Amino acid sequence: MTLSRFEVFYTIVQCGSLTKAAEILKLTQPGISHAITSLENELGFSLITRNRSGIHLTHNGEHMLPYIRDILILNNTIKQEAAAINGLEVGVVRVGSFTSVATQWLPYIIKEFQDDYEGIEIKLLEGDYSTLEKWISTGIIDCSFLVSPSSKSFEFRPLKKDKMVCILSNEHPLSRQDKISFEQIEREPLIMPKESWDNETRQIFRENNIKPKVKFEVSDDQAIMAMVQNNLGISVRPEMTLTHIPDNVHVAKLEKDCFRLIGIAAKPNSSPATKTFIKYVYSWVEKHHFLDI
Repeated sequence: MTLSRFEVFYTIVQCGSLTKAAEILKLTQPGISHAITSLENELGFSLITRNRSGIHLTHNGEHMLPYIRDILILNNTIKQEAAAINGLEVGVVRVGSFTSVATQWLPYIIKEFQDDYEGIEIKLLEGDYSTLEKWISTGIIDCSFLVSPSSKSFEFRPLKKDKMVCILSNEHPLSRQDKISFEQIEREPLIMPKESWDNETRQIFRENNIKPKVKFEVSDDQAIMAMVQNNLGISVRPEMTLTHIPDNVHVAKLEKDCFRLIGIAAKPNSSPATKTFIKYVYSWVEKHHFLDI
């Protein structure tokens, strides 16, 4: 068995397509098919099935996937450690993020980082909070921006306290107030993010014994804004999600200051490239005066 065949298998699973895997690995499609067939022959069972709906893992393929992924991660770490010993900065860092950080921070961080570290490639995956935690745990990503992760097995480096505010249409009777009470929020139809996209609002409600009247649950920040804009309800959102506030939307403070704590998380013993990226992120946030923890 060879690492190249493991890489072919893992890339096929990630892409869901032999054609896309061939493009990424710069191989011909017959070369990809030959590699996966050879690996299956060596193992003695099939790993994937192919039909009109795409590529699917077999039961044995699902069983082998985490072991193959761990081998590839370890191989990447060995290369990075050897490069670090030789005074070089190389490797691949798979970074997870949620929407507001991916929009407001990461384009600038990645651009500056790659100018300074040409040998380190950044791959970005976006997801909700629970998915990002799962991806760190299973090794799909090396590190991720998170909000106070539930897992104690991660190393979590706080970066920013993101203030929570109430948004409502200018047509709403409460729009004349600069501050909204929890009692008022409890009485109003509420537009909420889906649970896996928002732990902080629910935590605020639990801590303050608020039983909200949830009217809609959606995962997209812009959809929430559009609903508020059309006076379909009010919402409680972190300030970082409010990049483009329409003229007819009013932003009010909550009756007491509440925050979500944004940080970057990774498992202990991260690769040298991952450690370099995390350190760079912290410095970038500090340099741009976001660091207020």
